[in-house]
Amino acid sequence: MLRIGRMAMGASLIAATVASLSVAVPTLIAPALAQNNTSKPITVSPPAGAPMSFADLIDVVSPAVVSVQVTVEIKAADRNSTFDQFRGLPGFDEYEDEFGEGEDETNPEQDEEGNALGSGFFISSTGYIVTNHHVVENAREVTVTLKDGKQLEAEIIGSDEQTDLAVLKVKKSGNYPFVQFATKVKPRVGDWVVAVGNPFGLGGTATAGIVSADGREFNSGTYNDFIQIDAAINRGNSGGPTFNLQGEVIGVNTMIFSDTGGGSVGIGFAIEANSAKSIADTLIRDGKVVRGWLGVEIQSLDQRLADAWGLKHNSGAIVRSVTTGGPAEASGIKRGDIIISVNGDEVKDTRQLTQRVGSLLAGSQNTFRVIRDGKEQTLRVTVRARDDRALAGVEFDPSRSGLKPPKPGPDDVTVDGGTIRQLSVEEATKFDVGAAGTGLIVVKVDARGAFARASIFPGDAILEINLKAVKTPKDYQDAVAAALAQGKKDVVARVGCGNQARCGDLTVLRPIEIAPAE
Repeated sequence: MLRIGRMAMGASLIAATVASLSVAVPTLIAPALAQNNTSKPITVSPPAGAPMSFADLIDVVSPAVVSVQVTVEIKAADRNSTFDQFRGLPGFDEYEDEFGEGEDETNPEQDEEGNALGSGFFISSTGYIVTNHHVVENAREVTVTLKDGKQLEAEIIGSDEQTDLAVLKVKKSGNYPFVQFATKVKPRVGDWVVAVGNPFGLGGTATAGIVSADGREFNSGTYNDFIQIDAAINRGNSGGPTFNLQGEVIGVNTMIFSDTGGGSVGIGFAIEANSAKSIADTLIRDGKVVRGWLGVEIQSLDQRLADAWGLKHNSGAIVRSVTTGGPAEASGIKRGDIIISVNGDEVKDTRQLTQRVGSLLAGSQNTFRVIRDGKEQTLRVTVRARDDRALAGVEFDPSRSGLKPPKPGPDDVTVDGGTIRQLSVEEATKFDVGAAGTGLIVVKVDARGAFARASIFPGDAILEINLKAVKTPKDYQDAVAAALAQGKKDVVARVGCGNQARCGDLTVLRPIEIAPAE
């Protein structure tokens, strides 16, 4: 099984199940071969730009790299849930007996202390250190070990779970060697890199490789773009730096990709330097990260949606809905707007918009470029502080899957794809798809019709066609006819679908299948 995991290394069983990533992939360099001569052996000359040794670089930067030792609190409930993962495996019974798991059911389980290991690096002479959030999460005590073996107590200045970054500061004042982030020039795929850290507690370990890829995305990193490297990193490398040949930090090692869950297979990931520096500066200044909030639900613009609307480009984030009373509404953003840039920075999709808005300061005024009705315009938008608890999304309600589809009725109208009728009060409540009279309930779906191809099901509601409300079957038919009269093959339908995450999605619908040419 292939796994992606964080790399902090812990002595406890819980900490040992945590892993982290950083990646590099080598590039092929064609060697310069000597002219073939049967009287001489084949020789190879090192290609231009390939270093003969990284020793000088490592000597200079390694004093700024530290090992991070953390004492963490392990909750009894968490420990038991971790034990449950391993029950039934060979040797578990002996392990359980040795550590007394479940021996005395009369005494309640007690919280315990555990240890975790990671890496970090100084970013100032006054003792500020960057590491990963997951290295110091739930920490009671933090100690850092310098290259010369000296141990210093450190405090957590701030930590950000969303980007998996944290900033520490040693308690003892001094003048510490430090490194800087490479923020001026982004690394290129194929550039040499060197990772220094504390894998498996073996402090002061250096590995080398190249940048394998950039702009990697993971669900665990909404606000991060990751650099992939092939320099070997393992558990304990979490929070450590990856350097370029100038001794600048191009990334903070965070995750690994492994088929064993803990060992390097040459694919690791590091948080890109510009993002890491921005978060570190914010944590030092404020102790926390307060992200901007726009107050919209969004969906990426793809080629089919762009074609259906007659747009030349397929980059941007479509505003599916606008939160009542939110900053977007107050700033004039409307449902159906396509956001294509923020403060001059291009927005390619929903992920980029989330990153752009998340990096804005709450209360700041910003320039948003949008496409509305096929034309570009500029809006001034003031974002607010994000409250994740208040903005928690509604998840799919499994009970809805047991609902029986709507029953056929006298008001049903047959269209290409199935049958529809005006949404009634009872159906709006039963299927949780909107208010009565605001859309059309889908009664029947033809197996190979337009609705089936667009993943529209009985009980869903069609609320809009090409951003215009359709309240009656005639509205629907007129909207489709108007699109076809303009030479369009597709229309864009907004679908209401109860508590499912897909609710409100803009879906490309081809009402009339175009027959292939004979």
